Amino acid sequence: MTDSDEATAELLRLRGTIDNIDAALIFMLAERFRATQQVGILKAVHAMPASDPSREEQQVARLRALAEEAHLDPEFAEKWFNFVVAEVIRHHTEAAEGR
Repeated sequence: MTDSDEATAELLRLRGTIDNIDAALIFMLAERFRATQQVGILKAVHAMPASDPSREEQQVARLRALAEEAHLDPEFAEKWFNFVVAEVIRHHTEAAEGR
């Protein structure tokens, strides 16, 4: 096996790992959104606001600390969280409007 063949095999192995992680992330996000959908329904039934800035602030601090511990850029972790929360709030708002 040549160096090029070995590099190609290693590239394919690494890409397979990445594909598996991406699949796991999608399923975990789906599970997260199922849980937040239940939160949205609960908030709608009890006329609670769709957004909870205090909770979001706590989560940002927690996720930034986890990111640092995992050697992941905390800025990226915060951007990801803000993106997800924006979608959750949209779902919660839709749930409240549907009630």
